[in-house]
Amino acid sequence: MLVVALGTGSVAVAQDDNQALIERIKPLGQVHVKGAVTESAGGTRSGEAVYQAACVACHGTGALGAPKLADQADWQPRIDERGFDTLLDHALNGFNAMPARGACGDCSDDEIQAAIEFMTDFK
Repeated sequence: MLVVALGTGSVAVAQDDNQALIERIKPLGQVHVKGAVTESAGGTRSGEAVYQAACVACHGTGALGAPKLADQADWQPRIDERGFDTLLDHALNGFNAMPARGACGDCSDDEIQAAIEFMTDFK
């Protein structure tokens, strides 16, 4: 980059170089997964959306002892013994056969929490 110290002209040269650099390194495109909602596309995913995308494989079937969706007999003892904060910690950091973040690497902490709240809604 050449900056010429001739009054205000040096600022214009530096700004032009910065803009040219930004144009050269900008992404060529974006990846969009059909049906996925991202924060940039409109906000945080609901608990149900996270469940459907990342949790249903185990929590829909009870695989490897996973408590099933809205099954009070599966969830209530865990909630009573450990409390919700421990369930959230296990979901975020992994526990037994459950991987960290439930294998949802792009889920925020709030989205993981919403998924647990969805799965433990016994209505």
